[in-house]
Amino acid sequence: MLDVFLIVLAAAAGGNGDADAPVVAAIADTAAETLVLDTGDAPAAAPGSSSGEDLPPGAKPEVAAEPEELPYEAEQQVASGRFTTALEVKPIMNMTRANWVAVRDYNGQDLVYVTHIWSWRCGLVAMKFAVNDNELEEWPLPKCHDDTNSPNAMLPEDGLPYREFPAGSVETLTVELIYDDLTIDRATFNRKGVMLP
Repeated sequence: MLDVFLIVLAAAAGGNGDADAPVVAAIADTAAETLVLDTGDAPAAAPGSSSGEDLPPGAKPEVAAEPEELPYEAEQQVASGRFTTALEVKPIMNMTRANWVAVRDYNGQDLVYVTHIWSWRCGLVAMKFAVNDNELEEWPLPKCHDDTNSPNAMLPEDGLPYREFPAGSVETLTVELIYDDLTIDRATFNRKGVMLP
């Protein structure tokens, strides 16, 4: 957009004579080059091929990992106003990422809370978490209460939205959310950032 503005400005500043034609043409050539956007739709360069950038000595090109095959089926995304689809829940989860988990030092234990995630679970098919550098493991989500006015409500039969760990043992938490449209969102939190007072 700026390049188009510069073309118009150059033409208006003295575009009556032939002397300005090469300047305008040079600016127009630059504009054509800069308006090409990489939308990510182009196929990735094969390993070992040139991507236009020289790698530093000893560096290896990054090879894209095969996408993980999920054992879930994507659900139809229709806004219901009940916050039961990824379409409705994902914007909320993205805006409130800092609230996904909390750690509480209580009675000689670290309690890891996922109350916020459970509160919006109806747009999810799964949640995984890892403490420190451990592997991600699934934390089962309670079923949605679709037969009620508040499908995301937590009822006593849903269990407690926390797990217990030895005192001071939780340094980092990694959480992975799999939405019902099969998109995945992941975040890692340090203890200090999610510690409850």
